[in-house]
Amino acid sequence: MTSTDAADPRFSGLPGRPGKIIAIHLSYLSRAEQRGRRPAHLSYFFKASSSVAATGSTIVRPPGTELLAFEGEIALVIATPAKRVSIDDAWRHVGWVTASNDFGLYDLRANDRGSNVRSKGGDGFTPIGPRLIDAAGLDPAGIRVRTWVNGEVAQDDTTAGLIFSLAQMVADLSQHFTLEPGDVILTGTPAGSSVVVPGDVVEVEVDVPATGASSGRLVTTVVQGDDGPFDASLGSLPAVDDKQREEAWGSREAAGLPPESPESGDFAESGQSSANQPDPAESPDSGKPADAAKGPALSPELRLKLEQVPVAGLSAQLRKRGLDNVSIDGVRPLHPDKKIVGVAKTLRFVPNREDLFKSHGGGFNAQKRAFDAIREGEVIVIEARGESGSGTLGDILAIRAHALGAAGIVTDGGVRDADAVTAVGIPVYTAGPHPAVLGRKHVPWDVDLTIACGGATVQPGDVIVADADGVIVIPPALAEEVADDALAQEEEDAWIAERVAEGHPVDGLFPMNAQWRARYDEALGHARGSEG
Repeated sequence: MTSTDAADPRFSGLPGRPGKIIAIHLSYLSRAEQRGRRPAHLSYFFKASSSVAATGSTIVRPPGTELLAFEGEIALVIATPAKRVSIDDAWRHVGWVTASNDFGLYDLRANDRGSNVRSKGGDGFTPIGPRLIDAAGLDPAGIRVRTWVNGEVAQDDTTAGLIFSLAQMVADLSQHFTLEPGDVILTGTPAGSSVVVPGDVVEVEVDVPATGASSGRLVTTVVQGDDGPFDASLGSLPAVDDKQREEAWGSREAAGLPPESPESGDFAESGQSSANQPDPAESPDSGKPADAAKGPALSPELRLKLEQVPVAGLSAQLRKRGLDNVSIDGVRPLHPDKKIVGVAKTLRFVPNREDLFKSHGGGFNAQKRAFDAIREGEVIVIEARGESGSGTLGDILAIRAHALGAAGIVTDGGVRDADAVTAVGIPVYTAGPHPAVLGRKHVPWDVDLTIACGGATVQPGDVIVADADGVIVIPPALAEEVADDALAQEEEDAWIAERVAEGHPVDGLFPMNAQWRARYDEALGHARGSEG
């Protein structure tokens, strides 16, 4: 430990800056039962020492994310080197025990496939402390961990409920590499881990009821980040689906999701049993779901092209390619002078049913999740079945989308507080204003899935362009060529308009016959030559 490390307040709950932080994926029986799968063996991941924080610190939830979850855990601090030690000898290499919080951002887990580098490696994502408990003489099976969120108990378990003993963790790790003084082992979390939001205060305490020894409460406050969105050109973007939400919140019910049908389980199609399967989100067999939210796919150059082309021109080009059913019909702009160019983030409402609204309409429901997770350049597209008899958004959600850099909002339902929404300034297309709240006609159901809006099918990541003529949906793979051809057609139409203004008849000119085409090509060649 250097003098700089000793003075660093982040490590005030430890003997010094740890060389290694090793975390356990799944270790408590209560957590395994909650997840519906019990691991046959221990599995691990590393956390950066730069993620350590002291009690009283804050943790930042990045912009455009929604699933920041706490995990209260017992941390073991190694005192003496351990290399290939036995289970019987392992505990004597542990110098201290204390509290830790293994925070994770489920939005970033998909592409790391179990390593959790981005989802759990952020600054402040591993609070530890505040006090060390001497491990000498402790019964490793008699240590308790408890977690509180805003003063309410969320987790309460003891090491008697571990699937793998603390000594086994130390011994197993030591047969793969040397555990050195100051190394930290995060021993897994029991049931009760869930999502926290900005403003929440999370406290974790580790104690030994038999002796009264305690780490004291490790306190962390969640705050909202304002550093701007992640850069899609550098790496994968946050992405969530219902499976991630279920596991982050702890259950489908807690996440506000409908019960899962028996045939839709993780292993149903393969015929495999879920018993002893690793956690798909916490271990290497997790991949990005096919229908998860896609990040903005428009380059600055493509966006500029689409901003220059009218929707009518894009519609004509799509029709040439056999795509007729790509317009979102029955919606009108609150700002006819503002254009929308962006990629779709989808939100689905289903018809109101009182029991379903009770289970899905409150709390951090699908509507709020969609607006809270919008990324810069995205367009929220809402399926409301053309039902304009209640609002699908109001000014608060419009402000949230605008603040996060959304390109616009399209709903085939109503807008509540229409004047206030218009005043926000974000482009909105709607079936019309309506004073009623959401629950009169709709239940917010799901996000980031294929939907129907205004008679058009919209998928997450589709390109959305809207102007005074209407809203059109462009398959991402066609966007570049459609934009290029539409620009070329606009140039041609402008030349034709000039000839008509000169007094030429439209017959043979619009569309152009061979004679006029030759004249146009000649004029175009001269124009290109003068530009060169």
